[in-house]
Amino acid sequence: MDRDTNPQNESSKSLNSAIKDLLRDYNDLNSSTIDELPTEPSPLEFHRYVAQNRPFVIRNAAKSFSAYDRWSASYLTKTLANSPVCVAVTPLGNADAPLRQENGDIWLVKPHETTLPFNEAFDLIRDGTGKNTVYLQSQDGNLKDEYAALAEDVPPDIPWARVALGRGPDAVNVWIGNERSKTALHKDPYENVYVQVRGAKRFTLLPPVAVAGVGERLLKGARYVPKQDATEGLGVEEVGLEARLDGDGASVPFPTWDPDGVTEVGEEGGLRELCRPVRVRLGEGDMLYLPALWFHQVEQECGNEEFCCAVNYWYDMEYSGSFYALAVFARNVANAAIGGTMGENEQ
Repeated sequence: MDRDTNPQNESSKSLNSAIKDLLRDYNDLNSSTIDELPTEPSPLEFHRYVAQNRPFVIRNAAKSFSAYDRWSASYLTKTLANSPVCVAVTPLGNADAPLRQENGDIWLVKPHETTLPFNEAFDLIRDGTGKNTVYLQSQDGNLKDEYAALAEDVPPDIPWARVALGRGPDAVNVWIGNERSKTALHKDPYENVYVQVRGAKRFTLLPPVAVAGVGERLLKGARYVPKQDATEGLGVEEVGLEARLDGDGASVPFPTWDPDGVTEVGEEGGLRELCRPVRVRLGEGDMLYLPALWFHQVEQECGNEEFCCAVNYWYDMEYSGSFYALAVFARNVANAAIGGTMGENEQ
């Protein structure tokens, strides 16, 4: 049978065309810029944004947080002192990121993790001259554990989000790093309220309907580990690291597109050029609402004291109703159109 008349090939073309229509419709109906609110929203106003699954930013909204006034380098050093913290170490500033191998394979590589006294890790971040990049990004509600000494400096939740969503945050996280760290494009199943305390962050955002263009692939899991010939006695900022596959051989679906990199014409069946990233820069005191399942890539800028610090509130997304089911459906259709490269369903 002629390849061009193969029913399966024709079906893929039809799906590709339908996805293009979806992306065009979304682009026509939604702004290519992010809304900036003059004040914090009421619970009802926030609920409308959640229902639309659209982000917004509020300038200077977090200046009322004690952290905004207190979290200087000297305050963090004094308050956390030698408390043990989990440290993520990478050679390229690329924790939890796709990494292409010499043979063309792409692995999803997690950072080398170790525990250091906070002051030692913080000094490495502020110095920023080591061979490796150090980032404090332990997540999973680290404010109540590793950074409990800072908890009184930020609200336990965001009132308008708690009222609108009917629950408190699933986790509150502290992030401390420098401009050498870059977070690869990914999505989270959370309604995310992100607060910039020190320095700045640049977000590149894509809505869930852009799933067909982000280059999602099944990637083998790997982790950075010290090289076998690594010189003993070197600090974490200088030790040689290499990526090694995880022992369980499991694969994870993950985006491989860098929206700020060079995109080859025709990638993802011509779908990528219809994906329009939204970019926003958060300065000190700014607050971002990042809706559930939005793809986001993040870069950092240090403040005057050579570090970048943020706090975010993760509210578990609502799985009932139609939104999550439609997001999974869009992913399945994209997978079929591209040829099954995205792997099995992500639940």
